[in-house]
Amino acid sequence: MNWRKSTYSGGGEGNTCVEIAPLPTRIAVRDSKAPARATLSFPTPAFTALIDHLKEHPWSEGRLPG
Repeated sequence: MNWRKSTYSGGGEGNTCVEIAPLPTRIAVRDSKAPARATLSFPTPAFTALIDHLKEHPWSEGRLPG
């Protein structure tokens, strides 16, 4: 898989984010701090909808809303 990190990944070694890898019909996601551990995969339309939602409703300083 061809993994990539966000250009917004945190300082230091840049390992405070997730990495994504496109697959033919899905997007794979893994923790950049533990790349050998489990990955998740989502259908591409669902992942795109999640990203669009997060862009419209960003979290403040990493806190969950509510």
